[in-house]
Amino acid sequence: MAEVMESVKPRLVILLGPTGVGKSGLAIELAEAFGGEILNADSMQVYRYMDIGTAKPTPEERQRIKHHLVDLVTPDQPFHAGLYRTLGRKTVDSLHQKETPIFVVGGTGLYIRALTQGLFTSPKTNSTVRERLKQEAEQRGKEFVYQRLREVDPKATARIHPQDLFRTIRALEVFESTGVQISFLQEQHRFGDRPYLTLKIGLEMDRVKLYRRIEERVNRMIERGFLQEVEGLLEMGYGQGLKPMQSLGYKQMVQFLSNELGWDEAVNLMKRETRHYAKRQWTWFNADREVCWRDESADREKIFAEVRSFLREP
Repeated sequence: MAEVMESVKPRLVILLGPTGVGKSGLAIELAEAFGGEILNADSMQVYRYMDIGTAKPTPEERQRIKHHLVDLVTPDQPFHAGLYRTLGRKTVDSLHQKETPIFVVGGTGLYIRALTQGLFTSPKTNSTVRERLKQEAEQRGKEFVYQRLREVDPKATARIHPQDLFRTIRALEVFESTGVQISFLQEQHRFGDRPYLTLKIGLEMDRVKLYRRIEERVNRMIERGFLQEVEGLLEMGYGQGLKPMQSLGYKQMVQFLSNELGWDEAVNLMKRETRHYAKRQWTWFNADREVCWRDESADREKIFAEVRSFLREP
């Protein structure tokens, strides 16, 4: 009976990895080869008018393969992982009913987790504990509270970046308020909401090569008119205080336009912050043991074979 139930679950091929590694191009090739469609899992590509800076699929690419959950809202409209989960699951259900292979593609780990595992709701905690931990961090530094978390919940620190003070404090707050590790609670949740069968393929690349590609990608964005895109957004009334306008690349272009940064400084900062973002993505995805890491060029045939087997094609 269990095998029957597993067989009727939608199958998702999930292509993930750091920015600039080549996910979008490979996803289009896979979707073409297997007659599938792409479900976006990039938190910035949901915004309209933000095309160049988000490396959104071009109109030509979207003609080749249908992309879902792209251009959903304007930059001044709220969007979050919970809404992505709701819309994403509706899309999966629709494609599954049509027996269309589904390729989830993107680098926003939280969105992928929300879609495939739901969203974890932390237990109620004592607000005084949170305030004490914040004061402790201010007085003794981020490293001190992060080390405390490592001592009481090492699994949590495997998923939390040392500079992520908010999540560090949240994890300590849960432990000190309940006596239970947040990593344990997350694991219990993870096994409770598994509506899909998934094949997670992570694209990896030599870091020196990836960082060079990131720099080249930034240069291409600028050549395509990224600065003019940001100018257009400001002219439409989407101010720099909006969350999307504070995102990677857009923030630096706004700072240049407002004379906070010189041109070379803005471009170099954009490249540096993109490299740092790629590192954070690697840290997030490396914590997921279900990911099969593959080199996009060296393992291309293997990737296609794995997808074919997973989709149970003859």
